[in-house]
Amino acid sequence: MLRRGLSGLGNGLAVVAIVGAVWGVGPVRAETLEAALIQAYQNNPTLNSQRAALRATDEGVPQALAGYRPRVTVTATGGEQVLSSTSLTNPTRAPGTPATYFTQNGNNAPYGATATISQTIFNGFQTANRTRQAEAAVLAARETLRVTEQTVLLNAATAYMNLLRDTAILDLQRRNVEVLQEQLRQTRDRFNVGEVTRTDVAQSESSLAAGRSQVLTAQSNFATSQATYRQVIGTAPGKLTPGTPVDRFSPPNLNGAYGLAMATHPSVTSAQYNIDTAQQAVKVAEGALYPTLSVQGSYAQNFMSASSLNTMQTTAATVLGTLSVPIYQGGSEYSLIRQAKETLGQRRLDFDGARDQVRQGVAQSWGQLDAAKANIEATTAQVQSTEIALNGIREEARVGQRTTFDVLTAQQNLVNARVALVTAQRDRVVASYSLLSAVGRLTPPVLGLQVPLYRPTVHYEQVRDSWAGVRTPDGR
Repeated sequence: MLRRGLSGLGNGLAVVAIVGAVWGVGPVRAETLEAALIQAYQNNPTLNSQRAALRATDEGVPQALAGYRPRVTVTATGGEQVLSSTSLTNPTRAPGTPATYFTQNGNNAPYGATATISQTIFNGFQTANRTRQAEAAVLAARETLRVTEQTVLLNAATAYMNLLRDTAILDLQRRNVEVLQEQLRQTRDRFNVGEVTRTDVAQSESSLAAGRSQVLTAQSNFATSQATYRQVIGTAPGKLTPGTPVDRFSPPNLNGAYGLAMATHPSVTSAQYNIDTAQQAVKVAEGALYPTLSVQGSYAQNFMSASSLNTMQTTAATVLGTLSVPIYQGGSEYSLIRQAKETLGQRRLDFDGARDQVRQGVAQSWGQLDAAKANIEATTAQVQSTEIALNGIREEARVGQRTTFDVLTAQQNLVNARVALVTAQRDRVVASYSLLSAVGRLTPPVLGLQVPLYRPTVHYEQVRDSWAGVRTPDGR
């Protein structure tokens, strides 16, 4: 009776928990890892925030291009005024001749308008350099968006597999409690007929209490994984189906992974564009030492005069060229140039750091993937051996060669081995996604996700040459 009851529950534990929870058994509403990645790509708030940040960076280019364009200003004046003036009528009178004065009083309503247009001809190439600086900043922001995309997709895959793992572990622990309850019932029956002692009963009760504690821990981990899943992917999880590794998209060897990461990882390319941005910033700062040439034209039409009651209308048109040559401005321009050069040096060091960090990430991910592959083989062998050992110990306990404590220990070892196998299967999938992210290829096209891609060039082209307008391309 003891052997049959425990063996049946143990086999059910292995089949349902490991095969069912981890690799999926006909769910009512199946949700795949690919679907979860699509949801995260479309709905993740961190990713959408970074897309908005890129669109804001795009606006730096039309702002820089504005330096090539004229500036037009129209000024209008109007109002009411009262004038009173007294003037000397004989300023050249002979000595002794009394002075005579003329007083004029009145009111009028002067009004007029002035239109002014100014155009910068030369400003030390600052406009051209600012434009190139803004364009480099856009390219750097696009690479930063790629980094965020990869991080979000990796987090989504990790959250999916964590929930799958914790679902399986919770099922394992619950079924372990069922086995321990049956073990306690049978131990009490044997105690009642004098086959075991009160100590055996206490050991069974202790193991059952420990199993229930493990269920509570597993429930807590499961609830945490559910919350993380919803946070990263943006929807409540359904019944999860198996996740599969993506090794096929990674380079076949470590050296190939290094080369691909150095050439295409967005962290490296972003650092390169940041160097370009800093170089242009140096040129912009140096432009302050050059002369500035501009042309300004104005046309003014005024009716009535603000200073004379006799003036009815005045018209003025001017075209003026202005050449400004900086001689000394307190030294701030020289400080700005030195500061920009130091920032350029910093960006070059950041580039070296980014390459080193990416290389370290590739090596770490490669090692984790190799370890995960080997760990699955080891834990699978561990489960098989532990099952054989448990069955043998149960047989020996039935004939009195093993104690209840030995059976309980073997049962716990089997549960631990199965938990380790579930964890190893999760680590195997996550490690493959981590490696793909480390080489810079964790993207929807590489993964084959059926989702409309976000194309940053669309917004850039919409706003780059815009001369006016306050509405964004999406209508806001």
